[in-house]
Amino acid sequence: AAINKMIKETLPNVRVANDARELVVNCCTEFIHLISSEANEICNKSEKKTISPEHVIQALESLGFGSYISEVKEVLQECKTVALKRRKASSRLENLGIPEEELLRQQQELFAKVSE
Repeated sequence: AAINKMIKETLPNVRVANDARELVVNCCTEFIHLISSEANEICNKSEKKTISPEHVIQALESLGFGSYISEVKEVLQECKTVALKRRKASSRLENLGIPEEELLRQQQELFAKVSE
């Protein structure tokens, strides 16, 4: 479903035959399998139990997809930035020093005032 959505977003004014869509999905699946298998081997060789982004980047390089690495690193940095913002937003609530029950009570009071 995600690949089909990507095809529609990338080619909004183009009709793509179902067999062509299926071929793209199968190619994507095979590509992911290839990269993840190589990353897993690299991870095992480094005696780690968790595949890290660096293992994936090394897998891309060893499989001849080095031209993708700079873009992959950019996307990785964007993901880290988004995750950090989410954590900060989550911790802001915790750092208020007001119990959740009190915040809920205040929220209910505000809703009541609006509905009056």
